[in-house]
Amino acid sequence: MSPPAPYYQDGQVTLYCGNSLELLADHADLLAAEAIVTDPPYGEISLAWDVWPDGWPGLAAAAAKSMWCFGSMKMFLRHFDDFAGWRLSQDIVWQKHAGSSPAADRFRRVHEYALHWYRGKWREIYKEPQREPNPVSGMKVGSVSHRRSGTAPHLGGLGPSTYLYDGTRLVHSVIPARSMRGRALHPTEKPPQILAPLIRYSCPPGRVILDPFPGSGSTLAVARSLGRRAIGIERDERYAEIAARRLSKHDPNGPA
Repeated sequence: MSPPAPYYQDGQVTLYCGNSLELLADHADLLAAEAIVTDPPYGEISLAWDVWPDGWPGLAAAAAKSMWCFGSMKMFLRHFDDFAGWRLSQDIVWQKHAGSSPAADRFRRVHEYALHWYRGKWREIYKEPQREPNPVSGMKVGSVSHRRSGTAPHLGGLGPSTYLYDGTRLVHSVIPARSMRGRALHPTEKPPQILAPLIRYSCPPGRVILDPFPGSGSTLAVARSLGRRAIGIERDERYAEIAARRLSKHDPNGPA
């Protein structure tokens, strides 16, 4: 089968309009990427497009060895077998400024997960730990001697050490970011502030991010604004057109 013609293409982004399962199965070489960052249909609501594409993680494994996948705990537990062959390395929580819940007898849901999966050897996976200014530390920038008393059995023996403190800390695994409510081009659009650290972490500048479910193109736009290349596959032509218009305006919603 010959590869499809791009629906949209510029120097950094290629968007296809088609079935991601078919393209991943037939043209994985065309979609080869450093990492996948995607927000698949969770299969939890009644909208026609919200149907989990069975088997997609297995097909995606042919295109990349590193993958950030958004989802709910229910989604990941229900479809855990689809991730066979992938190893789970970590998870982050997107803390929204507002949320919604279809049930009045549960906690109000104001978060979503993004799980990082990988294949092969961890040491061979690209990763750039994300850092941010440390607003609370009283330590001075420079060489710091660090000594722990006793031993933390669950971490192994941690002895004295010296490191260079630069006034930053690792970005925490709970990341607050305002949702796109009132600004979204797609019902489940993710804000640039939650996409950007995942892209920077898993893909070096100049390499490729793949999104098999780009919707209105948020991941593609943010990846491009960060100097990465990007490939997307959107099945619904309505959203492919929205994404193409958005991308043609050159990143109207890049990271702040």
